[in-house]
Amino acid sequence: MLAWLEDLAILRDEAVSVYLPAGIPAARAEECLREAIGSAVMPEDIHTLITGSPTGAALFWGTERKCLVLSPFPLTKEHTADGYDVGPLRSLLSHDYLIALVLVRLGSYSVGVGRGNTLLDSKTGTGLVHARHKKGGSSQARFARHREKQIESFLDRVCTHAREHIEPHARSLDYVVYGGARTTIISLRKRCSFLSQFDDRVLRMVLDIPDPRRAVLEKALGDVWSTTVIEWTEGD
Repeated sequence: MLAWLEDLAILRDEAVSVYLPAGIPAARAEECLREAIGSAVMPEDIHTLITGSPTGAALFWGTERKCLVLSPFPLTKEHTADGYDVGPLRSLLSHDYLIALVLVRLGSYSVGVGRGNTLLDSKTGTGLVHARHKKGGSSQARFARHREKQIESFLDRVCTHAREHIEPHARSLDYVVYGGARTTIISLRKRCSFLSQFDDRVLRMVLDIPDPRRAVLEKALGDVWSTTVIEWTEGD
């Protein structure tokens, strides 16, 4: 991505760059684009793409290239400049963020801490959680209570390992990323008070993780850094 930005930066045609931070209201985004680009015809979906991005967006609008970049990490400031000004994105993507990952599905988990693309510490394991009981009657109710205790025990175990491996890095941690089954993640975050201290550092993303394993954890760390680039060409 850094190489792509450098290629963009050397272009010398007429262009404007607009950076819009995470959480910007739709009306303000429209105003910024209107002030920067004027009466140019914009793609119909561009406002939805920008305001729908949890990390903000950078628009490079020139005669040769028209690109929208959705950063993997939050943009925090509005910024408009002539030319292809890739500086703010280059700075953002050049930083080696310290990121904790918590991947969990009922019965399996993987937690770790990585700097940049390098995994520094991790723990992967399993826990017994029976599948739902399909029979009716009192036996179903007893089984449901037993299963609920299994889930609570499993989540407590995940919380313990999260503390063991994340707490040594807590002071310098930049972001936390959750992945796996959304309902299990919600239950874990409600039950694990240790993780609640990082609520203001959670990247708003849930990675699609079917099976939390060490190899999956390593891949997920790389996925956190993935950047979406949308480019319009003549005829789009």
